[in-house]
Amino acid sequence: MKLKKALKKGVTVKVLAGKDKGKTGKVLKVTKDKTRALIEGVNMYKKHKRPTKQGQKGEIVSVPRTIHTSNLEVQGK
Repeated sequence: MKLKKALKKGVTVKVLAGKDKGKTGKVLKVTKDKTRALIEGVNMYKKHKRPTKQGQKGEIVSVPRTIHTSNLEVQGK
């Protein structure tokens, strides 16, 4: 598992599988067990937020989700 050792915060990676196949991005966070990583601009989903105060409107926010490290390739070695 050479990928797990090279995978750390700030490294650029390419997605090999899934709906974002071919996209590249920077690693924002690697989980404690090093099986999933959070990549900027990849695997985004929409989250509906309720209004927190009276008179405020609710909103839809795009939030990144983690992706499994087996679907990533480290770039620029």
